[in-house]
Amino acid sequence: MSKEISVELPVTEKKHWKNEHKQAEYTKHIKLIGQNIIHSSVEARHDITLDSMDSELFKTVLEETGLIETPVHCFWDFTHVADISYIYKKSITALLYKWNPQFRLIVFYNVKDSVRIIVESFAAVVPESIVVLITDSYRQAIDAVLEYNKGNAPETEPPSHAETMKKRFLAYLARMSWFDMFDEHIAVPEFNDNYYTFFKAIEAMQADLREKEKEKAMELEQMKQDNEQKITDAVIKLNAQIELNKKQTREYEKEVAELKSRIANQDMELTRVSTAIAEKTTALRNLLDQIYALDIDQDVKRQMTDSCLSLIETETIEKRLNIELTESDSVFLSKLQKKHPNLNQRELRISLLVKLNYDTKEIARSVGISTRGMESIRYRMHKKLNLGKHQSIKTYLSDLAVIF
Repeated sequence: MSKEISVELPVTEKKHWKNEHKQAEYTKHIKLIGQNIIHSSVEARHDITLDSMDSELFKTVLEETGLIETPVHCFWDFTHVADISYIYKKSITALLYKWNPQFRLIVFYNVKDSVRIIVESFAAVVPESIVVLITDSYRQAIDAVLEYNKGNAPETEPPSHAETMKKRFLAYLARMSWFDMFDEHIAVPEFNDNYYTFFKAIEAMQADLREKEKEKAMELEQMKQDNEQKITDAVIKLNAQIELNKKQTREYEKEVAELKSRIANQDMELTRVSTAIAEKTTALRNLLDQIYALDIDQDVKRQMTDSCLSLIETETIEKRLNIELTESDSVFLSKLQKKHPNLNQRELRISLLVKLNYDTKEIARSVGISTRGMESIRYRMHKKLNLGKHQSIKTYLSDLAVIF
């Protein structure tokens, strides 16, 4: 919408040409005055601090009014502005020297004493193509623009030496504080100049800030190197762990291959033993049949047949024990031998039979010894396995099998 407010210049406003700053408790408003004047102001219930520059809002207004690449004037009503944040000041650098809209005249009015020095500092660092004025009212700002558009420069008296020194002083401070410019040459007046002390102080402060900046850069570089070293150490550790894992995997695969080979050999041995047992059993049965056919004393025949039957029973048990040897049994024997290398082959076999719950008589018959001899072997095995007085071989071996 458009309306006349002063000096026959229309004002254009849109509902979305504003931005609410909740934390700072104000709302920024922008409107277009005439054809090329961008007017900014704040709506607030009390004096506020400008916390951040609304650059995107400003661009939106320029785009929607077709002024994005057109010379414009800018008005700022500072009625409620009591202070300006550091972030806002830093944003001035991007506005003037990065985005660089085509400002021609910038006018601040209703400026409070608390922010006047900041506005004057801004005026001291803008490009020479931009004219910055501070006026008392909106009408004076309009008059300045009208005169500027006619080609008349704003009426100002030639600056005094004090005003010149003040502008230079503020410019040096602003460029150091807002632009981080610490290498600019400070033009110090002659020693007898009243402002010599101030500019020497600026020069000294600039040197201190430059050294501080270098110190900060060195700290950041050191932090960067430390972080890079940490990353390098972490990569080395990771690669070492990966290599260790590969080595352990190879060792595990080698051990598995050895166990499989041992199992295969044991299977072959079991097959051979089973075949031999079957052949011996067949021979014993043939012998038993021949004994039955003999015409001899019955007591002698009974003793001979009992001996044959006993041998056949022993061979049958032996065959059953060999046939039932599983892969897990073979693994158990291998692990047991590694844990107790002092056990001989017969003791290893006895250990397996104990774990499989065979009684002492069957085990003694299987290994070809007497029951009393078996008890002696178990006593020696108890010592070889380092078992306590009340700890049984069977319990120990059963627990060992579960662990494996």
